[in-house]
Amino acid sequence: MLKVDVADLDCVYLSYDEPKKEEFWIKIQNMVPWAKRVDSVQGSDAAHKAAAAASETERFILIDGDNMPYEEFFDITLDIKDEHQDCVFRWKAINQINGLMYGNGGMSCWTRTFVNNMRTHEASDGADENEVEFCYDPKYLAMNNVYSTTYPNGSAKHAWRAGFREGVKMCLRNGTKPSLLEFEDMVHKSNFDRLSVWHNVGKDAEHGILAINGARMGTYMTMLQDWDHTEVQWFENLDRIYNTYDPMAMPEINGALMTRLGLPVLDIGIQESKFFKKIQAQTYCASGPMTLEMDMIRRHEGW
Repeated sequence: MLKVDVADLDCVYLSYDEPKKEEFWIKIQNMVPWAKRVDSVQGSDAAHKAAAAASETERFILIDGDNMPYEEFFDITLDIKDEHQDCVFRWKAINQINGLMYGNGGMSCWTRTFVNNMRTHEASDGADENEVEFCYDPKYLAMNNVYSTTYPNGSAKHAWRAGFREGVKMCLRNGTKPSLLEFEDMVHKSNFDRLSVWHNVGKDAEHGILAINGARMGTYMTMLQDWDHTEVQWFENLDRIYNTYDPMAMPEINGALMTRLGLPVLDIGIQESKFFKKIQAQTYCASGPMTLEMDMIRRHEGW
């Protein structure tokens, strides 16, 4: 067992084009005076390698450009098991749009060795599990606790883009696109549930309807059109697709999601959305900093 104080690790703020990145950077510097910054590197794999290069410690904390950490995180100690010495840890974040709590946008702890050896996104070797995500690596561990809030709705485009990306990725199983017949059985239940939340919740948030429609459009293009879902590797591709977004086309997309994929497409209003997020927050059960998400699932479901 290795004990590591988070305060002894380098902390890298990884920003790109987030509308509030400068505001967040000031707040993070006040919270974490030793923080470093990597900005405007194109490509997810390249950006993470730039973050690893900026760190002077083998292990380092990574903060996304639209994420605001909780100060308590920097006071915790990581009790790292021997078998996890070379693993990545990703903690949950609360999504400001829809209240979901999972790894998307959350705080993470990497090793420089892991980052320099990985080949993902634009640097992928072509394996399905590496092309659009990090999380399918067996050494990438999803943790239980929430230590930050993610704000992916800094503008209409960013909210749409956040929804679109999750609308794509939540359809996949270990990075592989299922057939229509495989869809409901192949998509992991937790992803299926999160996908439905992205599709329906968030009208109370700024630009929330854009995130909802982006998620629906991402799922529609992935599952019901002849489109290469690996285009989500590049923000430039998403900017191009966003420029084709037409709210008037949404009824047709909504109908196809319901009839061809069997997905719920609901008209959840502002008050109902707020109520869902309030109830969602009450489902969170904090534990030790190094508790795995899967361990909590097993505990609650009695595996």
